[in-house]
Amino acid sequence: MLYSKLFRAPVLVDAIFADLLQFQVKGQYELNQTHSPRFGQALDQVRYFAELPPGVKDALTNAAVLHHYPAGQVIYLEGEPAQALYILASGWVKATRISPEGREQAMLFLRAGEVFGDVAIFTGAPYPGTVTALEPVEAWTIDRETMLGLVAHHPELALAVIRRLCERVMYYVGLVEDLSLRSVEARLAGTLLKHAESDGERLFVPRQAWTTFDEMAVRLGTVRDVLARALHALEQEGILQVDKHIIVILDPQGLILRSNS
Repeated sequence: MLYSKLFRAPVLVDAIFADLLQFQVKGQYELNQTHSPRFGQALDQVRYFAELPPGVKDALTNAAVLHHYPAGQVIYLEGEPAQALYILASGWVKATRISPEGREQAMLFLRAGEVFGDVAIFTGAPYPGTVTALEPVEAWTIDRETMLGLVAHHPELALAVIRRLCERVMYYVGLVEDLSLRSVEARLAGTLLKHAESDGERLFVPRQAWTTFDEMAVRLGTVRDVLARALHALEQEGILQVDKHIIVILDPQGLILRSNS
């Protein structure tokens, strides 16, 4: 769009500057990438979208634009008009809401293979939370009107979208239950079990570079001091070992019991 405007009448100079401003605020984007096989690779990571017929994938590919966001970049703000659906190709992002007192509540932490911005574009509502890149991120976008048109013309895509939105509803049901009915220690134990990995010898949770105690507290809906006390208690009981880059689960059964307490 920016290149085409350069060859039009001078009266469109203001529009060009608007595009340049959007480029700086919203992160770098790549032109001539709409047919890139990289989008196909990103789409194949997305649950339900990976099984779409080739024709539907081609239609999505033709509409997609690749964006790059540095760590800390705000991708969109809570309350902004919803303009696009995002497909995360690499990196991590978080979606949060901020209370009038300034307290941050995490809604989602997402990595490659996830979709965000979808609830807002399909309901016509503003974005419900602020999404921020936690590390360098690549994300493909499809603008709202195009995505609505594709869903209207491709029943397979509509079904995939419905399935993903239903999963999101169930996620929020679980989040409400966690925040209202479970202690911080139980939420911590459940989160560690959910993200645990094994190297054949031990069970552990890798810590990303951005996984500070503050970010972990936001994720669990608490504050740093309360989280620190919960981690210390689990360490004292020999259930966990907290290292700089990983959290080692020494007693999986004990952690399971704590997650259900």
